[in-house]
Amino acid sequence: MRVRDLPLSSSVIEHFESRGIDDLYPPQAAAVEAGVTEGERLVAAVPTASGKTFVASLAMLTADGPGLYIVPLRALAREKYETFSELPDVSVGISTGDVDQSAEDLGEHDVVVATSEKVDSAIRNGADWIADLACVVVDEVHLVGTAGRGPTLEVTLATLQRRAPGVQVVALSATVANPDEIADWLDARLVQSTWRPVDLRTGVYAEGSVTFDAGASAGAPADDGDDASLDVPVDGDPADATDATDALVSGAVDDGGQALAFVRSRREAEALAERLAESGLGDSPDVAAEVRGLDGTETGRRLADCVEDGVAFHHAGLRSAHRVAVERAFRERDLRVICATPTLAAGVNVPARRVVIRDQQRYTGSGMEWLPTLEVHQMCGRAGRPGLDPYGEAVLVGDATTREELWERYVEADPEHVESRLADPNALRTHVLSVVASAFAASREGILDVLDATFYAHGTPTRELGGVVDTAVADLVEMGMIADGPELSATELGDRVSKQYVTPETGARIVAGLQTAAGMDGPTALTALEIVCDTPDMQDTYLGNRERADMYDFARRHADEFTTGMNEAEDFEGWLTAVKTARVLYEWTEGASVEDLVERFRIGPGDLESRIERAAWLLGAADAVAGAVDADADLPFSDLRARL
Repeated sequence: MRVRDLPLSSSVIEHFESRGIDDLYPPQAAAVEAGVTEGERLVAAVPTASGKTFVASLAMLTADGPGLYIVPLRALAREKYETFSELPDVSVGISTGDVDQSAEDLGEHDVVVATSEKVDSAIRNGADWIADLACVVVDEVHLVGTAGRGPTLEVTLATLQRRAPGVQVVALSATVANPDEIADWLDARLVQSTWRPVDLRTGVYAEGSVTFDAGASAGAPADDGDDASLDVPVDGDPADATDATDALVSGAVDDGGQALAFVRSRREAEALAERLAESGLGDSPDVAAEVRGLDGTETGRRLADCVEDGVAFHHAGLRSAHRVAVERAFRERDLRVICATPTLAAGVNVPARRVVIRDQQRYTGSGMEWLPTLEVHQMCGRAGRPGLDPYGEAVLVGDATTREELWERYVEADPEHVESRLADPNALRTHVLSVVASAFAASREGILDVLDATFYAHGTPTRELGGVVDTAVADLVEMGMIADGPELSATELGDRVSKQYVTPETGARIVAGLQTAAGMDGPTALTALEIVCDTPDMQDTYLGNRERADMYDFARRHADEFTTGMNEAEDFEGWLTAVKTARVLYEWTEGASVEDLVERFRIGPGDLESRIERAAWLLGAADAVAGAVDADADLPFSDLRARL
């Protein structure tokens, strides 16, 4: 099937053809045959690089009205925004938190790219543009099964269909194991394929060689379809995972390719990058100069030093500008290697000749646990650059004792089935309050009717769903956020909590803090920061053993400024972590530099950046909540937000 055969304008056809897209890939043709250009709902379960974004473009370009593209990550939103902005005569808007347009402006665009949280917030706040949508594309739909974003994504999809009846839904994933269930939930047709433009072979390294599966055919050195093998000369101990990773990465680069190496932690990513940089794998002075110009932190300097030699590290402790620079340089082939934590695999377009997964376990707080198969498959899917590589290679680094388990767990096994996480009490309270506060429902039956369109309800008996909804409503009544009369309605507090997009638990903590502060003798800026930092919606900040004593002493000296007494905290370590975050933010408002804070408090520049942004949001929410409760606490929420 050719692009010229599609119901697209001549300018759009010329746009695709100018980029070498003349004929459709088999999965893309299957999507067209399934009716994606005719308004049919679709679930496309196809590998990475097989043309999912093109399928999404077809759906939105042929829809009878505006389109919405939902992504899980800001980095992916930026990437898709740039891609869709290149389409002729198509106006594109974006809403991600760090880059936002007003609801009125978003309504003027043909396509809006947004994170699921921003779409959920727009629905809660009654944004008019939602009702005009004709097509909604959900990227990485398997994330419905994650504890954090999953409940928001499925409730957002349920309420979108209520606000925009008849909307076309197109769901995309490269790793969903039960796409038939997702398709059944969304009342969509299923296109499922294993076709890739660049073949992928996956293997396990042990004792100096890699054994691959028989999945490759386009140029991969295989033996009549049997398992292929690759000898790996290791300059060191062949049983050492880092020595093996070094050899595997260097081999790909020496062969003219690029490599991604995945490890379990930030520290490991930086250490591996610094080791590889010493090998002289590349030369990227211009990118290094760009990175050096972003800030003067030690992390930034170390990154720039690595980039100088063609290698980068990538993790959440980097500033977003650092990560963007690294991703762009790698796509443009100005970098040869990225050493990363698994977060890089979640959707951002950074394909490589070879993907090396050194660590398949990580520490979860109670011990080391195997990574989910789905997560490892996401990493493996980054292997193979269309138009550049004859095939892609994904290698799991093991040894003689783990080889068989790695093969069974990750090479032969399918990803875990996607299951709803909406039954989590905190998630359910959040979304039940949203349904009531948004006037979607005013009764138990009405709530059940809205939630009936969720993935959770799709596989849950009505009686069980009714029970958990009753519990959530009772909890919200007790919190003072829902009024239980002849009809359910949100109280002023509940309405503000929902519209400020904080969880009921965070709202309740803010209320408790306000009430305590009202009885204090002169609450301070530190008081306000402690309240918002000691909420579920504030991200944890690492508290090392070496600084615990200093932070304890700080908490003791400022005890009369905090709303929680040192002997009252249910989770003392968690509270002390919140005190550290509050202290860092307070010093930032007093003029401390990024470089100083990063060095003294042993946090990444990206951690500081994210805490500042999150605190500004929570201070705004606290200011709004304060206007809904009877607590005479004169706290400088608004002033602090401006100073942040």
